Amino acid sequence: MEPIEHIRRNFLDSIGAKQQALETAAPAIARAAAVLARALSGGAKVLCCGNGGSAADAQHFSSELLNHYERERPGLPAIALTTDSSTLTSLANDYGYPEVFARQVNALGRPGDVLLAITTSGNSENILRAIAAAHERGMQVIALSGRDGGGVPALLRDGDTEIRAPGASTARIQEVHLLTIHCLCDLIDKLIPLQET
Repeated sequence: MEPIEHIRRNFLDSIGAKQQALETAAPAIARAAAVLARALSGGAKVLCCGNGGSAADAQHFSSELLNHYERERPGLPAIALTTDSSTLTSLANDYGYPEVFARQVNALGRPGDVLLAITTSGNSENILRAIAAAHERGMQVIALSGRDGGGVPALLRDGDTEIRAPGASTARIQEVHLLTIHCLCDLIDKLIPLQET
């Protein structure tokens, strides 16, 4: 395949994945944005986690809240649980990698906070344990998943939201997740009243 044709195929596959996700994802994104806006307006925070590319997505979301998305506004409280190498490595060394996010959720999470948990497969053990820890702390969960949702749907409770990107390609799922994050940021900006800094 020629490079230009290969690039064209990637673009078209990405567009197709987003179109396929639109019908099921849009209502879930709207629900999740309302949960996030309500929590942030009430003084709660968002904890974000994921592995690999999903870790980058967690950091991206956190940075958009802490800084701003497309309008000027005060920063909103969000913490990416993926960024502190000393914490991650000490937890992995002492408790095992499956506990690296759950231990942080238990330490930092408070009732009313929200966990944004991102896993393309839905089966990342450290994400599943973070979801369980969030429930123990009285937090709501927004899960960005892919494929068939993996183990995520069985863990979610009333008030939680799963935003699932269909398909089997990790790259396409991550592209849907990134668009979802931008949609959430856009809606949060529209739902939270602008306040003076």
